[in-house]
Amino acid sequence: MKDFFKHVFATMVGLFLFGFVMTILAFISLVGIIAGSENTNDITDNSVLVLNLDGIMSERTEDNFLNKLNGVDGMSFEAYQRAIRNATDNDKIKGIFIQANSFGAEMAHLEELRQSLSEFKKAGKWIIAYGEEMSQASYYLSSLADKIYLNPAGELSWAGLGGETKYVKHTLAKIGIRAVPVKVGKYKSAVEIFTEDKMSDANREQTERYLNGWWNKIVTDVAASRKISKDSLNAYADRLISLEDQQQLVKARMIDGLIYNDQTKAVVAKMLGQDKDDDINQVAVSDLQEEATDGLSDQIAVYTAVGDIVDSSSPQSVFRGGSQIVGKDFCKDMQALADDKNVKAVVLRVNSGGGSAYASEQMWHQIMELKKKKPVVVSMSGAAASGGYYISSAANYIVADANTITGSIGIFGILGDRSKLYTQLLGMKFDEVKTNRNSVIGAQGHFFSDEQFNLIQRSVERGYLLFKKRVAGGRRMTMEQVEAIAQGHVYLGSDALRIHLVDALGNLDTAVRKAAQLAKLDDYNVKRYPEEKSLLDQLLDMDDSMDSYLNGKLRLLMGDMYEPLKMKHDLETMDRVQARLPFSISLVK
Repeated sequence: MKDFFKHVFATMVGLFLFGFVMTILAFISLVGIIAGSENTNDITDNSVLVLNLDGIMSERTEDNFLNKLNGVDGMSFEAYQRAIRNATDNDKIKGIFIQANSFGAEMAHLEELRQSLSEFKKAGKWIIAYGEEMSQASYYLSSLADKIYLNPAGELSWAGLGGETKYVKHTLAKIGIRAVPVKVGKYKSAVEIFTEDKMSDANREQTERYLNGWWNKIVTDVAASRKISKDSLNAYADRLISLEDQQQLVKARMIDGLIYNDQTKAVVAKMLGQDKDDDINQVAVSDLQEEATDGLSDQIAVYTAVGDIVDSSSPQSVFRGGSQIVGKDFCKDMQALADDKNVKAVVLRVNSGGGSAYASEQMWHQIMELKKKKPVVVSMSGAAASGGYYISSAANYIVADANTITGSIGIFGILGDRSKLYTQLLGMKFDEVKTNRNSVIGAQGHFFSDEQFNLIQRSVERGYLLFKKRVAGGRRMTMEQVEAIAQGHVYLGSDALRIHLVDALGNLDTAVRKAAQLAKLDDYNVKRYPEEKSLLDQLLDMDDSMDSYLNGKLRLLMGDMYEPLKMKHDLETMDRVQARLPFSISLVK
């Protein structure tokens, strides 16, 4: 018995010491994160900015200390764009070294980054790119480089753009679930993944339009940079030159040579005029994040709205890994910007395929209130469609990238019918008591009656009518003109300009300059909103950090099975009436 208590006591002491040591290590790690976030390397003369293109790029980095503890740093368009521009203006930085690998980003992000790299070269500086597993997205950016090198055993993906859509109608049917659509507009195809087993003709038409538009842009730019004809580039994609011997890529002039990773130092050193054994001063993206300020009180606020539009923050879930635009929080932020006397104009940077129709209406209202006090300009990023366009339509002026996905004016609802699951597969029985004919609308034992379904359909149609009214008012169009381009139709930014859904093509800088013009400002500072969370705020809001971290791990673990399960989860948790796109696309091949 003495030995028993002795072992128990020893185990308890061991567990206590283990917990104490782990707490100390965690504290040290957090101190390291804080120190790392506050200190950047000094930039010395003859430096090189290193761009690591590996992973999926987001619009804006969201601080997540759990990811940082695990050595994972976010990669954001905002941070990379700022770093390239600051490097262009910094005389100490002579060139950029691109590590081009398995990188994915939205087409609008790629186009803006490529423009910034072009400005870097125009400043008399050089770019060298090297890859071991180049995606089409990373090659598109690298094609501007003075020299492109590939590992002798490496891979360069070049196959054109395409993809597949998963349809879960029959998968749901196997477990007794039926998804019934309530929608307005023949192009409103977001419901198809739940209700069909293939792409509709209307959806295929619009999808081919933007994919062909994107690919033509990629091929045109690469052809100009690499001095290769567009016909040749398309032929290389058709024959899958990616799978041929790497020497064929050199002969095709898609790359300049084959070298190993350790040989890149000599290439960069030569560009710097140094000996190959000399140390190279490397600058990271994080070292170039400061924005120039002149102590001016007048501000143009750039407010970034990214992700699904939701009424309120969704409950904790491992499937909640992406960004969200929380309607209630957004409205409070717009009120604060309206009341801030230093803010003279607001640029709303929108990257959203939509979401809750109710939240979109509340956000539209708050932008209209803000517009009474100061100009509002929208800068469309990768997507500003459906609910994303709903809120954009309230602005004084809309700027889109030529390859932005926008439009999709329409709404839909999905009614889940689980009666077969409960009554036939599980053998459950239901009975009802009610005071009125429709008191038990949405009962689980049976689907909606014809009367109830028709009432819901009319409710969705009223929502569609309201959406069109908002667009007509904001864009100074008649309802008939809006209807002609609505029906849920998705457009490229270049097409949206032609049909007056946007006012100009350009990037975020274009929108900021327009906001300054509307506010009659010559001198001003640009300030980003919402402000990034401090480490303390992240600790207090542990659920969000944990959800994001677990979602990333789940994606890696489940692979191709992740999306079907997420679709089923989304079907059960989304608001009944939605204004959203049917897809989320990044160029990752």
